[in-house]
Amino acid sequence: MPTKATKKTEDKKTEFAVIKTGGKQYKVSLGESLKIEKIIGKDNTDHKVGDNIVFDKVLLVDDGENTTIGTPFIEGASVSAKIIEIGRLPKVTVIRYKQKSKYFKKNGHRQPFFKVEIVGLK
Repeated sequence: MPTKATKKTEDKKTEFAVIKTGGKQYKVSLGESLKIEKIIGKDNTDHKVGDNIVFDKVLLVDDGENTTIGTPFIEGASVSAKIIEIGRLPKVTVIRYKQKSKYFKKNGHRQPFFKVEIVGLK
């Protein structure tokens, strides 16, 4: 049985970077939006919707041809983003229970987040 011929599509050169924020690493590219943990501004001020944020902890940058890997961060590299939304995630419930000892604890919290759109890679 003959195999079906497939067309190879040329990969578009996409720039991306790997940033670290909130104890997590994110692969980001221009125009992408993602949810990150809430960031407290300088002097313990709160950010507002529409504010710009600069991530300077960049671990990796790929411009489509060359890849630069930091040790652990790339000096002089930054990713800028704009805050689109500020909110809280759904409630997470934590229950601790031990049978036959009358021990039952129930706690819950909602994690605050920022939804950001990547507007620049440098």
